[in-house]
Amino acid sequence: MTDAVVAAIPAGVGAIVVGNLPLASGQWFVPHSHPQHQLAWARRGVLGVAVGDAHWVLPRTRALWLPAGVVHRTGATRDAVLCSLYFEPDRCGLDWNDPTPVAVDGLLAHLIAHLGRENLPDAARLRAEAVVPDLLHPLPATPIDVPDPSDDRVRAVAEALLADPSDPRGLDAHARAVGVSRRTLSRLFVHDTGMNFDRWRTHARLRAALPLLAEGHPVSRVAHTVGYATPSAFLAAFRRVVGTSPGRYLHGDASFEAPATGAADE
Repeated sequence: MTDAVVAAIPAGVGAIVVGNLPLASGQWFVPHSHPQHQLAWARRGVLGVAVGDAHWVLPRTRALWLPAGVVHRTGATRDAVLCSLYFEPDRCGLDWNDPTPVAVDGLLAHLIAHLGRENLPDAARLRAEAVVPDLLHPLPATPIDVPDPSDDRVRAVAEALLADPSDPRGLDAHARAVGVSRRTLSRLFVHDTGMNFDRWRTHARLRAALPLLAEGHPVSRVAHTVGYATPSAFLAAFRRVVGTSPGRYLHGDASFEAPATGAADE
């Protein structure tokens, strides 16, 4: 992302500027950053935000804090409206240095809409802005990392799995498809992505599942769509990787366990 665009937002009366931008299904912005802090939220639909290999899914119940200068991509799997608050760093009391998901309740959503009014008097705008930091409550959510491989053979397998997360083929079949041995492909996956084949595929499946769940599809249908034989197998994998259930992840419940590390995912 060395060629990322720097997108500055014109200054407003106070410390916060509100922006609204429709996104068509499948539309993603090129990698970019802002000199302001950004709070990205889906006023309608479901957003995806990627920072490097980390990926967050944002239904209307959660937003993502992006510190100034962090290169990211934002997009939508279905039609959506990206609503962002941009905070001038020298006038913002928050000092979060990493991308941080936050809960969005009815009060914060109404306040964002209030700040988005073009005819809002300056004094009223400044009073409303002062309330925003008190409503930003971090969520202990773990992003789902799906590292992008560079080796052509690993990339071919990865692209096949991303195109069809329910692909049932195992390591042997994928190795034959790209013309290497099982042992070679296994070694290449770990070297290229830092994950073994099964763990990478699990992360890819869970990332594909999140937008579907956020749009309200039943767990049973989503589990089948991304390659799990039963909902219970899908839910067990989700909890193992993320540390909580999909419902708690998407709707802002703070009851999280530490995700498992190094364990088999399938």
